[in-house]
Amino acid sequence: MLVSMGPLSLALAANVDESNHIETLKVTSRYSVQPIEFTVTLPPNYSHNSDQGYVVLFDFHPRSRAYLDGMHDWMSHNGAWPWLETIIVTAPDGSEPLGNMKTAAIEEQGDTQLLDFMQQALLPAIDANYRTNGFRIFNGFTGNAGLVLYTLINRPELFNAYFAASPVLSQDFAYVIKDAPKKLAAMQGRPRFLLMSTSDSDFEQRQLADFALMEQVLTTNATKTLDYHIKRFDGSYYMTQPILATAYGIERLFNDYHQVLSADSAISKRGSDAIIAHYRYLSEEKYGFDVPSTESLIALAEAEFAKNEAKGLVVYQAAVSANPNSHTAHDALAGAYGKMKQFDKAIKHEKLALEHTDHPFWTRKYSQNLAAFEAKKAL
Repeated sequence: MLVSMGPLSLALAANVDESNHIETLKVTSRYSVQPIEFTVTLPPNYSHNSDQGYVVLFDFHPRSRAYLDGMHDWMSHNGAWPWLETIIVTAPDGSEPLGNMKTAAIEEQGDTQLLDFMQQALLPAIDANYRTNGFRIFNGFTGNAGLVLYTLINRPELFNAYFAASPVLSQDFAYVIKDAPKKLAAMQGRPRFLLMSTSDSDFEQRQLADFALMEQVLTTNATKTLDYHIKRFDGSYYMTQPILATAYGIERLFNDYHQVLSADSAISKRGSDAIIAHYRYLSEEKYGFDVPSTESLIALAEAEFAKNEAKGLVVYQAAVSANPNSHTAHDALAGAYGKMKQFDKAIKHEKLALEHTDHPFWTRKYSQNLAAFEAKKAL
């Protein structure tokens, strides 16, 4: 029988490397005499955006830090698209206590030491020391991917998204396949995301039968709570798998955040209220942080305005009401008023657009729009 962990002391981050945004987080728990030191890689803008909360991605492999950091930097530097700015946490190399916990999870059915450590020590330590926003991704390759699946089926609430690249599942690895049918069927609560991927490389051949079996288990037993995706990267190299899986997983996971609903989408066809409800679901249920409806409402407004100005104007107004601090919503509404020659209202909302941004590109654009409205009013 496992002994409960009892009180925890969460050590502060230390050994800060300002140039690379890398820190060491020492996590104390009942399972280790000495603190276990995890590597934390912060987004480049972390120290400047003091009021922003961040997604967390965790990976057990210490060498994953380099490729995750590089991919994240490239995929997030262009307006956090398609990868929202993320705090990356990776495990130490050769930690005996952590290794023992992983071995117990793999070999002893029902053992929960690893899950308890993550839930009661590691994740609280990350949240206590960094500005997290509550959204967490668990990333893993081969054996660590097997532990990703083990965590998903045994304690899905620990992470919001799970990326399992080329998971080891053979020989009852962590009893994942044996335990999955019942536990997947019972899964409830907030939405969870899973990407499970593999390829036909020589090194993965011995796992393909169990991969197919796990895919069947998911198809048969997963509830609507789990948004799962199966991906084959056949024809690619074995060591390329975690990179392909991470990139693909990030794109699929955050697609709802980045993808603007077209005016003829099923949701948009039901009107602005349906769009607002959809983004409320994304904000409150899927992600747990604000996902603005602005661009999708503007897309519908533009389409409606082209057919009927009065109906289109109502949708523009809904965009401002739903996103009152959005400079793009105010600018779009100003543009609609301008086309309707209601220049006082156009000027009012263009000024509000200027108030809600200090970005040089937008301030220049909105200032030009404002000057044009003022000139037309003066005629």
